[in-house]
Amino acid sequence: MDETSFLQSLEGQGITLQAEQIRQFELYFELLTEENKKINLTAITEKEEVYLKHFYDSLSPLFYTTFKEGSTICDVGAGAGFPSIPLMIVRPDIQVTIIDSLQKRIRFLEALIHKLGLTNVHLVHGRAEEIGQDSIYREKYDVVFARAVAKLNVLAEYCLPLCKVGGSFIALKGAHAELEIEEAQKAYQALGEAQISSETFILPQEASERSLVFATKRKPTSKKYPRKPGTPAKKPIK
Repeated sequence: MDETSFLQSLEGQGITLQAEQIRQFELYFELLTEENKKINLTAITEKEEVYLKHFYDSLSPLFYTTFKEGSTICDVGAGAGFPSIPLMIVRPDIQVTIIDSLQKRIRFLEALIHKLGLTNVHLVHGRAEEIGQDSIYREKYDVVFARAVAKLNVLAEYCLPLCKVGGSFIALKGAHAELEIEEAQKAYQALGEAQISSETFILPQEASERSLVFATKRKPTSKKYPRKPGTPAKKPIK
């Protein structure tokens, strides 16, 4: 996906980028690929693939839902800033907190945010299990995102404790998420009686399937969750 196709595909979804936003995505690509030579941020470095598999994919939640003006967003395990930084380029009104366990990625994000001229971004270095028990962050966010390789029943324990009651947890997944959704039902119930729905779409050009898993949190999360670091991955709620 070249830049022209990127812009045209977004317009097909009702999203029109301004000149400054186009420049920010160009700069994002340049900074990502330059820094990737020093630290491992992504295995995807070809420009057309970055625009398709990182930028366009990160914006896919906007195809199916709207965020109220000034929404508080938390991105758990954002890595090189996906999906929250592309979302913030398109929606600079949102307030973003990014959690990542690796200091070198936090340093990259600090430089990226500064060079892109983004405001309302707060970076937190730490494990999601610990941050989710911290009263500063716990149940404070309108929307929590995860775009990670962990299964949904693990991601739910990382993310739902950070959601406000009435807030949403959105997981960006690959193809065939149905089995994961079924396996995660008990976790979503235990962590806030969250109601799950999903959408699937096809990435343009590549024609590969992607899934978005939405959950609305209906009750506060029990204080016993999230459990100690490492426990959700080793002993998922089943």
